[in-house]
Parts: sequence; structure tokens; C-alpha cells
Amino acid sequence: MDVTTLAEKVTGPVRTPGQEGYEEELTQFQAGYRHAPAVVVGAADAQDVRTAVAWAAEHGLPVAVQSTGHGVTVLDRGGLVITTKRLDAITVDPDARTARIGAGARWEQVVERTAPHGLAPLSGSAGHVGVVGYTLAGGLGLLAREFGYAADLVKAVEVVTADGQLREVTADSDPDLFWALRGGRENFGVVTALEVELLPVAKVYGGGMYFDAGQAQQVLEQFRAWTATAPETVTASLGMIEYPPIPVFPEPLRGRHVVHVRFATTDLAAGPELVRPWREFGADILHEHLGELDYPEVGSIYAEPTFSHAYDGNAVLLSELDPAVLDAVRTLAGPGAPVPCIVDLRHLGGALARQPKVPNAVPYREAAYILRVLSGSDDAPAEEIRAAHAALDEAVRPWTLGRSLNFVYGERAADAFADELWDPATRARLAKLKAVHDPANLFRTNLNIPPAA
Repeated sequence: MDVTTLAEKVTGPVRTPGQEGYEEELTQFQAGYRHAPAVVVGAADAQDVRTAVAWAAEHGLPVAVQSTGHGVTVLDRGGLVITTKRLDAITVDPDARTARIGAGARWEQVVERTAPHGLAPLSGSAGHVGVVGYTLAGGLGLLAREFGYAADLVKAVEVVTADGQLREVTADSDPDLFWALRGGRENFGVVTALEVELLPVAKVYGGGMYFDAGQAQQVLEQFRAWTATAPETVTASLGMIEYPPIPVFPEPLRGRHVVHVRFATTDLAAGPELVRPWREFGADILHEHLGELDYPEVGSIYAEPTFSHAYDGNAVLLSELDPAVLDAVRTLAGPGAPVPCIVDLRHLGGALARQPKVPNAVPYREAAYILRVLSGSDDAPAEEIRAAHAALDEAVRPWTLGRSLNFVYGERAADAFADELWDPATRARLAKLKAVHDPANLFRTNLNIPPAA
């Protein structure tokens, strides 16, 4: 296939397999899975995206997009991938309390620009995650129960649609497409920029407590009881992880399997009282880090790895936290799991349960918790990892509403979760809009919504 014409029309690099720079252009945070396209275009600007999309449509190639590649879902082999990492311009309007964010920007870059104005985006637990993919799939942030999904704060979307046109989509210009983009992720075009509302937040009270996994049953039961009455001004989660015995981790955690309970709230005065029950319920605290944090410091709450690595995982959205769910988490994904597992259980509800003033396609708002499980791809064969994760899935199935688009990774059959990523009504509406805006199914990964017939 001759890509000379395409290369002549775009400013950024155009590479095909075997060419110098091809592998480098596709390098991403997730090291376990990667695209293997016939062509990769490193977009230098929105015009490059337009040209690439039009060229792909002319040649009948499916299109996928990659920014940081944290939650990559892999394109049909032989298509075209557009990388947006160069589109990282950020403009902050402190008076309007908005930011315009390029498709390649990461949350830590946005926070660096907004913090001097006493403002914060509705960012997630890891600052090195890309803004656009996270947001278009919902975006579950550190302050989510108080302010909702990140998608709820989007005011405008700059997107290249299947006809190669660059559009500024808002609730007024195209309410149906605006609804679909916020929750339908990459199914409707290549987003080149977002305009988002900022929050008047300079500090949070946050951090966490660590307990030995030998007390997991007690800690999980406390989490269930405490979250049942927690105000929506606090967003909490619980993680289970085994730390290697190396000096980079605090001495009390080295070589231990632990349960990490994490908190974040904008109510600085109430913070210490909100977490007081955790000091008094009886389990021994191995290590603690709690207090007031400037917003640029909130990444310390989860302290997630910032280096590229290989992992596989999944997530389910739960209607409730039945005691049987806690038993399954402890026995199937705890210290005795057949493969090493990292568990992340986050409390939902609050503002997440309500549609914003301008509704969007983020589904399953009735979910009370999200349960994630991850395993390092180097820790066990892929089939063993997925079998272990599937056993947990099956155990919690009676309380499962669906899955989260942001936490399904890697190479999977196109119909693996066809009926689980969106509820039937949302999926049906998305499919009808796909038929309007992308009837040829140009934008296609393995989390694809086919156009309605």
C-alpha cells in the first residue's frame, strides 16, 4: 500500500511496519498489548487528523486512536492508528473556570496549569493518565461522589468525524452527538480537544491507611458498613496488593500483602472526623498517610506506578456490596489467589448516580461500587490470569450490572462484552447515532458499537 500521498499531506510522521520510528510511535504506557496497524500517523495538529481520517476512509481502513495508551483496546490488525500525543496544548480561562485541553495532554499537565488559579479538573487517581480517553469513557475521579464523572463537566468537544470534517460539538450545536461522545468514547470520531469545567478546589483532605491482608475480612466488612452511610462529599476506595521487599516502599509495607483504604474530600474541616471510625474499629494500622493536600499532590493518595508495564484486567459495576462479594474478593483475589492480583474496590453513588444538566451516554449510574482486578502480565500466563479473573467475575455475577469502558484492556473478541459495556437502551441509541455519523464503521476497535441496521 502506497502511503506517499498521505505522508506528503500531513506534518507529523507517517510510518508503516518495518520503517524506522514505527515501533517508537506506537509505544505506550500499557506494555502488554499494542496496536499493529498497516499505517500509523503521528498527528501534529487537527488538520493531520482530518487528512488521516479521510485517507483511511478512501482506502477502506478502520481507524483507532492512541494517546498515552493506559487503557488501550486493540485495533483490527491492518488498519490505521492516529497517535495524538503531540496535541497537548492547554489553555486555562480562570474567569470562566474552564480549560481547553488537547487530545495528547495528561492530567498532571492540566493540574500544573490550573492550580495557580485555585482551580482543579475532575482528574483521576493517576496524573499521568491521558485526559481525553479517560473522560470520554466517563472518568472516575478522586472527587467523583461529590462532582460526578469527568464527562459530566465537558462543555465542548472538538472532533474529526468519519467524513473528515473538524467539528466543535456542544449541547447547542449537535445535542445527539454531544450526548454520544461523552460515554461512547472513540466510536464516533477522533477527538482533538476538549473544553471542560474546572472546580474551585485548591486543597483536599486525603490519603489512606494500610492494614495487613490477614485482617482483610475485618477491613472489608468495615468498608461495607462505613460506605453505607458516608456522605457524598467523600470518595473512598479500597485496594489489595502485595508489595515486593524493596526499599522504594515504606518499611512497614515491604514484602507484605496489604489492604489500602483511601479517602478524598474537599471538606477539610470534616476530614479527620470522617475517617475517625477507621482508627477505632479494631484492626491494626500498619502505615498511614492522611492530611491536607494541595491538589497537585493528590497523586500520592493512590501512589500508582508511573512507569510503563504490562498488565491485564477487567472491572464490574455492582448494584451492592453483598457479604458474598467480600468473601469472593478475599478468597479469589487475595493472598491465596491462583495468580497475583491487585484489587481496587471504589465506592460510587452520590453525584455519580445523577445525570448532569446536559445528559450523556455514561451508563449504569445506579451502580453502588466498581470492582477492578489487575494482574501483571509477567506474573502468569495470559490464560491463567483471565481464568482467575473470570472466577471472580462469576462469583459476583448476581450483583453485576455491567462493565466500565475505562477498565477493559487489551486484545479481546469484538463481542466479548457486547451487552455489558452499556445498558440496552443506551447501546441502542448509540448504535442509531453510529449509523448517522459513522455508517461505514470506520472508527473500530474491539470495544466497537456497530451501526444500527
